[in-house]
Amino acid sequence: MPNKPRLGQNFLRDTPAIERIANALGDLGGETVVEIGPGQGAITGALAARAAHVIAIELDAILAGQLRAMFPPDRLTVIEADVLEVDFAAIAAKTGKRVAIVGNLPYYITSPILLKLAGSHAALDRAVLMVQREVADRIVAGPGSRDYGLLSVSVQMYGRVERLFTLPPSAFSPPPDVHSTVFRWRFAPRFAELGVEEEAFLQFARQVFAQKRKTLANNLRAAGFSPEAIPSALAVASIPPQARAEAISIEELARLWISLEKERAASLPEAASLDEKG
Repeated sequence: MPNKPRLGQNFLRDTPAIERIANALGDLGGETVVEIGPGQGAITGALAARAAHVIAIELDAILAGQLRAMFPPDRLTVIEADVLEVDFAAIAAKTGKRVAIVGNLPYYITSPILLKLAGSHAALDRAVLMVQREVADRIVAGPGSRDYGLLSVSVQMYGRVERLFTLPPSAFSPPPDVHSTVFRWRFAPRFAELGVEEEAFLQFARQVFAQKRKTLANNLRAAGFSPEAIPSALAVASIPPQARAEAISIEELARLWISLEKERAASLPEAASLDEKG
């Protein structure tokens, strides 16, 4: 069957790699696994042999039909849809517990899918995902690495990530132009632990990583934070004045956000008082 490049389809053919991906999810006995982009069903078969049930999300109508013909309905349910439109909370509610995720993510929508999964974290237990190697480098990067940035923080705030292995183009048909890396993501959001508010902190992260070549202080000023509040907030968070965001850990960023929020809250009564006097 001809492949459809518009859907970013590169089918995994490496049998040992397929087994490693399925095994990386751990014991699947009694569990429901959701597979993103099953394609021609190579990983699907390994999952169906291990899990109680597999739910495959496949956008391509022809492939969806082939999958339904390959596996009995008591082993596989095919959802013919865009993964970005899928309600993972409804899937988890139907199964009665959080589900495991696996997928060879299309390169052209990797980031939107990762953000979709992060937003669905309450319904998800763990994921084993394959992405372009350079994207995986950014996902798992720690502070001080040139790959560390907004994507690193945005993913890691929702749980621990670990690189598992990398595959060459020859493992796929047709071979892509890049290497692919498999990583594992265990969903355990850190917002409450770090004392930060989810949406506000992620917006803050977007601001501090806006210009990676600029210092953290310069990015904060550009984002509208008070120039007077920034030095003291950096000091409270034990961050050097000339530090760049790529050198700052998630824990330090959380302390900085908390300090800036306290500075902002403290300035509100003063501003209100001046308004009343005016």
